[in-house]
Amino acid sequence: MEATASTKPATAEDIREFRVNVPEEQIGDLRRRLEATRLPHKELVEDHSQGVQLETMQELTRYWATEHDWRRCEAELNALPQFKTEVDGLGIHFIHVKSPHKNALPLIITHGWPGSVVELLEVVGPLTDPTAQGGAAEDAFDLVLPSLPGYGFSDEPAAVGWDPGRVAQAWAELMNRLGYTRYVAQGGDVGAAVTDTMALQAPDGLIGIHLNFLRRPPLDVAAAIFSGAPEPEGLTQEERQAFDPFRTQFRKGYIAEQGQSPQTIGYALTDSPVGLASWILDHDTDAYLKISRAFVEGKPAGGLTRDRILDNITLYWLTSTATSAARMYWEGARAAAAAAAAGQTPPEVSLPVAFTVFPGEIFRAPRSWAERVYPNLTYFNEVEKGGHFAAWEEPELFAGEMRAAFKSLR
Repeated sequence: MEATASTKPATAEDIREFRVNVPEEQIGDLRRRLEATRLPHKELVEDHSQGVQLETMQELTRYWATEHDWRRCEAELNALPQFKTEVDGLGIHFIHVKSPHKNALPLIITHGWPGSVVELLEVVGPLTDPTAQGGAAEDAFDLVLPSLPGYGFSDEPAAVGWDPGRVAQAWAELMNRLGYTRYVAQGGDVGAAVTDTMALQAPDGLIGIHLNFLRRPPLDVAAAIFSGAPEPEGLTQEERQAFDPFRTQFRKGYIAEQGQSPQTIGYALTDSPVGLASWILDHDTDAYLKISRAFVEGKPAGGLTRDRILDNITLYWLTSTATSAARMYWEGARAAAAAAAAGQTPPEVSLPVAFTVFPGEIFRAPRSWAERVYPNLTYFNEVEKGGHFAAWEEPELFAGEMRAAFKSLR
């Protein structure tokens, strides 16, 4: 991967302009690998209970090899202000879009796995320039969209230790380096872990957070889901409807493999683009079914279009970051085990916390759980559409939630 940057002598705190420039040989190599793909036989069932279906992968492979245009995505990225800077010894890539409106509220949004900054591209306009979307100037944000360590254009850590807590500290340093003394943070999936940890650490300048995934449930729920403890007694019907799918998801193969042996799965993901794509698609049921329909039936769900899905997967492929990205699960599991062994429980979050439930999420977090984890829950809303990749799938709705969630903090 190549980039253009300033030629002046760099210091650790320099912020350098960044542009994506993938050599044509890499794109040609990808096409050759796609054309040489060897697919397995069809699954033996009529649904997706055995995993990603053959028809879906046939259509994805065909479209990727013959119609997808990485240069279009590259141009979209390069149309935005992109930068790299070294934080805690690691080069961090980020998009930084300042609003044209005065007094915009700075907002740092952290993507998750198997996403990237690609999943956030469609919220840039609505959040930074709401008047262009029929909104009000006072709802504007300055946006900072970093790539997680080992993801996309951020550097791959050369040593262990980059768990969500360390990333949270790096993000606080990044916002400080950008000159922001008062800002908010948002995250889902791994991004929710980072954003939640930022709230626990409560760095100077952070005034509130928004989550669309309850990465840290109440302690009794967490013990039952993650450690095999007995189910909590007295679950309400709403809580039961959240508990069961949450427990099912935690048994998914990618969580076990990436949490235990990311290097092992990394060989396949780094060598086979179709293997990488199928691994990424097999994340959660709602997202998979929507993505499958986009390829097989040509019916995308909002922003989950064929091109955007392949933009994200191609970014993983061209940067060769499938393995380093998977290690975030190993790092998180290692940090959680160390905390449990030491008998540590998270401190109470005193910062204002906002939460949005999207109906297609892995589980719909009940308000009762959110209030137990975040006593200072200042905003809670259940919206009518969208899933795990909320900003990606429903960018306008997501942007509206950001405006409502942080309105009281302006």
